[in-house]
Amino acid sequence: MITVNSVRTAVHDAFPTIVKDLTELVAIPSVSATGHDQAQVARSAEHVAALLAASGMEAQICSAPGSDGAPGRPAVLAHREGPAGSPHVLLYAHHDVQPVGDPQGWAQPDPFTAVRRGDRLFGRGTADDGAGIVAHVHALRTLAALGQDSLPCSVTVFIEGEEEVGSPSFENFLAAHRERLEADVIVVADSSNWKVGAPALTTSLRGVIQVDVRLEVLDHALHSGQYGGPIMDATTAMCRLMATLHNEAGDVAVPGLVCHCQAGPDFPDYSEADFRMDAGMLDGVELVGTGDLTARLWTKPTLTVIGMDVTPLQLAGNVLAPSCTARLSMRIAPGQDPQEAFEALTAHLQAHTPFGARLNVVLGEAGPAFDGSSQTPAGRAAHWALEAAWGTPSVDIGQGGSIPFIATLQETFPDAQVLVTGIEDPDSRAHSEDESMHLGELERVVVAEALLLARLGGAVAE
Repeated sequence: MITVNSVRTAVHDAFPTIVKDLTELVAIPSVSATGHDQAQVARSAEHVAALLAASGMEAQICSAPGSDGAPGRPAVLAHREGPAGSPHVLLYAHHDVQPVGDPQGWAQPDPFTAVRRGDRLFGRGTADDGAGIVAHVHALRTLAALGQDSLPCSVTVFIEGEEEVGSPSFENFLAAHRERLEADVIVVADSSNWKVGAPALTTSLRGVIQVDVRLEVLDHALHSGQYGGPIMDATTAMCRLMATLHNEAGDVAVPGLVCHCQAGPDFPDYSEADFRMDAGMLDGVELVGTGDLTARLWTKPTLTVIGMDVTPLQLAGNVLAPSCTARLSMRIAPGQDPQEAFEALTAHLQAHTPFGARLNVVLGEAGPAFDGSSQTPAGRAAHWALEAAWGTPSVDIGQGGSIPFIATLQETFPDAQVLVTGIEDPDSRAHSEDESMHLGELERVVVAEALLLARLGGAVAE
């Protein structure tokens, strides 16, 4: 039988190799966003396939077309059979990463050259989701070594290559590889823990709606002195329209949206002081919205202007802008239908369009929320593994971010128990500059996943 101490010792002894593997993975700039070198995404897939093959898995690179017929980005599928009658576990992570953002926001010259500072490893993809990949790889290596080159259960690993661009080929990929992916337990290693030293399972995720809003007031630009006054420029009109999206307290003002003002009795409390520190809020800046702080983060809708086409300062002239386009990201509460949310937002924008401007609203990404539970056999096994790895109680949490494909997994495999496990912590800064992974947490993540797989396969002694 595998023991908790034997897993801890094996992972600790292998930890320099774990950090090395994560560092080498970060060195591949696998940005899946359009406009970036997609050959690097293919290179990343090849690297991940090699890591899994070296761990005793049968690995291959495969893809599926998106709903528009465009080729999907490369994913990695790997499998290793366990004892007869043992459960089948699907391990998910993704190998694509976000763009680096503002280079000046990084403390190192190259975000794709991982740098250790204190207890953290800095670099794009260290936490999101390179750590998830190496956790899968080294949990499997640990179990194979302790199990005399066998695993306690059958395991399939699915490392996606386009999560950061909305997983456009995900549904077709599941359909194409359904028999290989079907599992009793699905582990999605792409969320966060409560804080450093406090492990968590994520049981609630908001959904996402992204729209482009365009206002037109003129068929060409005009001299702002000669024509300004009777005509409001499109940029100012857009600002007025965007200002209607929230009420005076800062809550979303769109009627008809699902909204839960309390996040639930099983979620931990989040103090304002801790939140302000975790978020890096400036002194004097007030929090917005009403209700529990965790509800504002996890179970209430949000609306954010994430981009706007306006004239840059270096090109500014004394003209009235004829048109303006803004991109909105709406996070929707668990229980909200994405299409209904889009229709509610469109109706609000139509009702508040200023001064008869022409309005066009185009739906981009639309992903459902996730409302799960840890009160399942797999959930209880996961909490046991987390507490054994960290030596402290684990908790259920929600997340304000979205992983829409989890709902797709639930629909495709309704009998599977889905676990969303933590990789990051509040200071990981995923998607932002200076992303990092806490190395002490990474070691415990690998221990916990190895213990979870051993527990599911009935091969671990408490």
